[in-house]
Amino acid sequence: MLFHVRIDVHVPLNTDPEKLKDLSAREHERAKELQLQGKWTHLWRVAGKYSNISIFDVEDPAELHDTLSSLPLNPFMEVEVTALCKHPGSLELNK
Repeated sequence: MLFHVRIDVHVPLNTDPEKLKDLSAREHERAKELQLQGKWTHLWRVAGKYSNISIFDVEDPAELHDTLSSLPLNPFMEVEVTALCKHPGSLELNK
């Protein structure tokens, strides 16, 4: 299943800078793993914000939940999920 996911990160101002640096490094590594596995198929930064728009390709909502929960920055994330399906007018359907 494909999911459109918007992730907004809200790190508390009093967060230790070294802790944030470590979390960010771990977040990048986890995102890389998921992309190489083909689960995180698209990742775009929202300009001017600590946010991204992503497409995940996972088996079901439970796998998406587990995947998002595995992200190191998850405690600071506000997530909006939209399930996607193919549009009948899409040229991709003819492939």
